[in-house]
Amino acid sequence: MTTPLRDSSAIVLNGAALSALPDGSLHWPARNTVIVADLHLEKGSAFARGGQMLPPYDSRATLATLATVLTRLRPHRVICLGDSFHDAQASDRLPSQDRAQLARLVAGTDWIWIAGNHDPAPPPDLGGSVHAEWIDGPLVFRHQAEMGPRAGEVSGHFHPKASVQTRGRRLSTRCFIEDGSRLILPAYGRSTGGLSVWDPAISGLFPKGFSVHLATGRSIVRVPKARLLRAA
Repeated sequence: MTTPLRDSSAIVLNGAALSALPDGSLHWPARNTVIVADLHLEKGSAFARGGQMLPPYDSRATLATLATVLTRLRPHRVICLGDSFHDAQASDRLPSQDRAQLARLVAGTDWIWIAGNHDPAPPPDLGGSVHAEWIDGPLVFRHQAEMGPRAGEVSGHFHPKASVQTRGRRLSTRCFIEDGSRLILPAYGRSTGGLSVWDPAISGLFPKGFSVHLATGRSIVRVPKARLLRAA
């Protein structure tokens, strides 16, 4: 009989008490900060230009979800961990309604853009400040995890996902992955794909083991490494 999984959003990272949220964002209550990774705004329009049709309202859906969590938590600061835009021209393709929504969100907080590989310089007219990385107390925020021990590192880039068998069914979804020292966030964007936590690009960053926190959209479920299915 498979042991039922329990909801668990609490993450202690290098001494900082964090909370993983079902929408894929991270909350740091002590700093009144919300962190998100890899929004990939206007990914749909980028693929459409190449002849591959994706749902055209990915940016609107992503921003609506983000607006909901920011309205509820009312953070002082928001940190976007890079690849907020899918490419260098994505902000130009952003529909005026969505651009206005994003501008309102940025204006309401101390907004930190971390430069990503898709968007090394988010557009300055939207507000906020751009940084290669951001350090706050015990935590360092960057786009991509660096090899070797990195105490307190919070990053995105890899779009981690994981699978587990529970209650007679297979649950496969995006996830947070951490070992108490470093943490990788799931992609926040609506049309982003995912990479299995078993891929060496991710698992190689956690040589002593890891836990994942599945973001189901309704809850956060912590799963130890031993419970994960190999195929995500």
